[in-house]
Amino acid sequence: MSDTKYGVVALGNALVDVLSQVPDSFIEEQNRQHGMEKSAMTLIDENRAVDLYTQMPEGTETSGGSAANTMAGYASFGGKGAFIGKVADDILGKVFADNIKSLGVHYETHPLGNAAPTGRCMILVTPDAQRTMNTFLGASVELCPTDVDKDLIAEAQIVYLEGYLFDREEAKKAFIVAAGYAHEAGRKIALTLSDSFCVDRHRADFLKLVENHVDILFANEDEINSLFMQEDLNDAISAISEHVETAIITRSEKGAIIISNNTAYTIAALPVEKVIDTTGAGDQFAAGFLYGYTHGYSLEDCGKLGALAASEVISHIGPRPLVSLAQLADKLNLKAA
Repeated sequence: MSDTKYGVVALGNALVDVLSQVPDSFIEEQNRQHGMEKSAMTLIDENRAVDLYTQMPEGTETSGGSAANTMAGYASFGGKGAFIGKVADDILGKVFADNIKSLGVHYETHPLGNAAPTGRCMILVTPDAQRTMNTFLGASVELCPTDVDKDLIAEAQIVYLEGYLFDREEAKKAFIVAAGYAHEAGRKIALTLSDSFCVDRHRADFLKLVENHVDILFANEDEINSLFMQEDLNDAISAISEHVETAIITRSEKGAIIISNNTAYTIAALPVEKVIDTTGAGDQFAAGFLYGYTHGYSLEDCGKLGALAASEVISHIGPRPLVSLAQLADKLNLKAA
């Protein structure tokens, strides 16, 4: 393990997640009225967020955001991490900050003043365990280059960037600044593509980021195919192999593929008794992989830790682990190389 203070520092949207279980008919009606697409992430404005919130069945509310969820999982494994993300100086902002700190994740990003409120993501979970996300980004998109702490970046082995944050120019600039600080300090940059619709909107900028700055890439099949405009996964894998040191492609129940130095590792998904909610599966796979990577495990074992974390989170409602991932990992009897 490196002598850096942190294994991972993540940049991402700081959101509060609101999760409700709904029938497919709810999604269908929202699709007719508002164009809501099942299993996708849709950006919404503040008025729509308030309207949807009033229509949703009662559910659970917890601090969230993709990269923040990954850091929660990373901490559950026993990793020491930090998070950079913007909330407002309001009640939900305090909830977010108190929650992520309580997990042992370092968080000191200065809150936004009298402007947009703290962002929130309304997640509708259907009986097939698919999640449809409606995100009001609020204060989270106000993250800018001045929020990127150069010293904090230098203190982490890996800087993990959340693709969802890529919807605003200032956030894109913050990514480039963070990448510059990281490589200046001899650290690595990891990126999660987050969502195929996000990739569709910003393909050229994502490609530029991947080609020039990214060492480790996380994506699912749809996202990697979208990035390289391919229909066949093998063609997309061939394309990404030319640009990054390591690529991790998650494939739901088919497990994952890790590609590094022209070698592919196939990682099996771990079976669960019943899939309840797929929210956070990719986030937690990344948590497990990053924990293994920053603690000297082989790439194959990094993948196994990722599969373990993903299997835990899909067995219940919510995007974060409900039990200690470190204790679950002990049962795998994996050892650092």
